Amino acid sequence: MGNDYISVGRPLPRIADAAPGEGRTARITWNNGSTQWVDLAPALANHRAFVRLRSDDALFASMRVSEYGDCLEWSDGAELSAVWIEELADASLDNAEFRDAMEKLHLTLDGMAARLGIARRLVADYRKDKPIPKHIALATKYLLTRSAA
Repeated sequence: MGNDYISVGRPLPRIADAAPGEGRTARITWNNGSTQWVDLAPALANHRAFVRLRSDDALFASMRVSEYGDCLEWSDGAELSAVWIEELADASLDNAEFRDAMEKLHLTLDGMAARLGIARRLVADYRKDKPIPKHIALATKYLLTRSAA
């Protein structure tokens, strides 16, 4: 009985690798092999324990994955859980995912611009290499969710 496990729900996310990016972004590689760029700024702004990480580039660059892959750690002892990072990742969208979303929605540049309430030129830029703001990423994911229903 000492080796029995009880499991409820899906397994907790685990981080295989992480590397700092520009600003307060990080390239996160999950145990399942997928890789995402995640903006950690919202989490770092949310708690006073991260005050130094918000402005100290060298400290931010000291990030490492914890022994069990359940969080990111920094040299000052700060930790950010993989669960929180996964939630932040859900609010991001890269340019390839944006192009895929347009295909799935069967929208042209003009159609996507109208659905998002932005200029056609911005849609064209997001399809190429312009970083996609969080509100556009969330709106695009909402459109995808609505189309699947």
